[in-house]
Amino acid sequence: MLKSLLSRLTGPSDEGSADGERTLALAAAALLLEVAWADHEISDAELARIEAELKRDFALPEEEVAALVAESRQAHEESVGIYSYTRAINEHWSEERKFALVQALWRLALVNDGLHRYEEHTIRKIAELLYLSHSRFIEAKLSARRDVGRGQ
Repeated sequence: MLKSLLSRLTGPSDEGSADGERTLALAAAALLLEVAWADHEISDAELARIEAELKRDFALPEEEVAALVAESRQAHEESVGIYSYTRAINEHWSEERKFALVQALWRLALVNDGLHRYEEHTIRKIAELLYLSHSRFIEAKLSARRDVGRGQ
């Protein structure tokens, strides 16, 4: 499983293809899980937010989202690290799409009525690996706070 995932992330991928898009969705799911796990627990509310973000960003059916989350949880437990995920995303996504992912990471971190410092640190690390500027990092945080305040 882990070898297969790593080869998909590091091998050539056509983002427009269904397999390429699924691989990038898996990378996004893994990064979302990394933020959820930053405080060493993943709540049901965080899992629900991860699934909602994946449905929203990738327009996937519920069963595909559940499979992605399960696969990324297994990869997380096998301790892949985040570099391979951010590398795959950097190779295929625009700055705007990466910004949207960082917004999703912030919405996830804010779902439990409080931001844990390790969650913020993890998001900062991911944003840096995605080559987002500090101003875009802050913009994503403020935007996510507005979204969460509106119940998104």
